[in-house]
Amino acid sequence: MSWKLPIFGGGQQQQAPSNIPDIPTQSWYPPSVLSSSSRLSAASSSSSVGGSQKTPDGPAPHGQPSPAGAAGIIARLKEKSVDELRKLLAEKESYNAFFNSLDQVKIQNNVRDELRKETLQLARENLEKEPCILELRNQCTVIRTTELAAAQEKLAELERQKEETLRSYSPAALLEKLHDAMNKVDEESEQLHMKLLEKEVDLPAFVQKYKKLRTTHHRRALLHLAANTSVC
Repeated sequence: MSWKLPIFGGGQQQQAPSNIPDIPTQSWYPPSVLSSSSRLSAASSSSSVGGSQKTPDGPAPHGQPSPAGAAGIIARLKEKSVDELRKLLAEKESYNAFFNSLDQVKIQNNVRDELRKETLQLARENLEKEPCILELRNQCTVIRTTELAAAQEKLAELERQKEETLRSYSPAALLEKLHDAMNKVDEESEQLHMKLLEKEVDLPAFVQKYKKLRTTHHRRALLHLAANTSVC
């Protein structure tokens, strides 16, 4: 709290006797508060002489009470005697007791206590959840080092198989396979012809097999030619 209590006597306050000594300058009270009290006392005196004057409306400065709150504080100070006011300025304990008895201060202290309780409750809940968090973290570590590694390895193998499949069924690979199959049939027909010359097969069987092989060879050759033309 950084409020400064306005200290002054109202119109109903008795004038202090002339033999009462001034407040010692070595008081614990901050100089800024003393100077503020002097200014507020002068302002209150002038407003009392000039008649009833309305408190200006508007937001209070940062760290200062609102006009309504300040009026309540002033009303409480007016009820105190000169000795009580001097005691507030001279004794830190008295000032703190009066300060903590203000409604605005009580409200702020209650808010602070509630926030403190909520913060402590959240801290306790976080501490209670810490073992569960550690267990989940350990499980994540195990999954990352074992199951994740195995899954990544399997995925890499599937990717490799996919690439091989795509390469084996690409147009160029299919043309190459068709060309190899065409050459294979051509070699088989040549081998069958050599068997005929060596009389390892009779003529009727040779004609039947040879005709079938050459038909297959020419069919594949035409497909290879058509595929090359379409690719180009």
